[in-house]
Amino acid sequence: MAILSSVISFKDVSLNFGGVQALDDISFDIEEGSLFAIIGPNGAGKTSAFNCINGIYRPTTGSVNIFDKDISNMKPDQIADLGISRTFQNIELFENMTALDNILIGAHRHIDYGSVAGLLFTKKAREEEDRAREIAEDIIDFLEIEEYRFSFILSLPYGIQKRIELARALAMKPKVLLLDEPAAGMNNEETEDIARFILDIHEELGVTVVLVDHDMNMVMDIATDLIAMDFGKKLFDGKPADAAKDKAVLEAYLGVSD
Repeated sequence: MAILSSVISFKDVSLNFGGVQALDDISFDIEEGSLFAIIGPNGAGKTSAFNCINGIYRPTTGSVNIFDKDISNMKPDQIADLGISRTFQNIELFENMTALDNILIGAHRHIDYGSVAGLLFTKKAREEEDRAREIAEDIIDFLEIEEYRFSFILSLPYGIQKRIELARALAMKPKVLLLDEPAAGMNNEETEDIARFILDIHEELGVTVVLVDHDMNMVMDIATDLIAMDFGKKLFDGKPADAAKDKAVLEAYLGVSD
């Protein structure tokens, strides 16, 4: 398989909601194997850019390419079939199901049997279900949530729920993992844990990670590349160490002025 120069490419993307311009002529490329961050203050347009990647929003102008395919007319499930999975800033788990059942939902792309086989629970159906269970159990071990596998989501602390949502996204065996504010609402210890798992996913599993966040400290510690945004415009595109010294980035975050 040929190595692609980029897995995701934004080309002159603008996004309007009536009179509000969420994105203003944004262009950037996400290289294969990178841990790429999109940063900026609240309201900068980070999640809008993110939602253009997995098909929740369609750009008003410009294009988004994933693996050299224009996704303009693709639905979110079709984009997921390309190997894209995501988490959400606000937890989107099934609260009255167990952690294991939520993770198994993420493995649905790897189950291949029809409704009749499922109804009769044929040998193939049993084998496919066993394979999905193996995927889920491997991820449970990887993310160190063994003790919560049979717990209902409603009974679990916030930080563990965020980790289970990450597990469900991993169960899709993605080529690219989109993480929307993965550390939002977490304390320092939980943030350190989730940062460690993100690094493990990137380095040990070889997954390209795209991270949306406004926590500069975490991003500077783990990202290989980033763009900074403010008011729907791109302020910076490059390495984290350079972003930390960039005047436009500092002004957006700290309100620095001459």
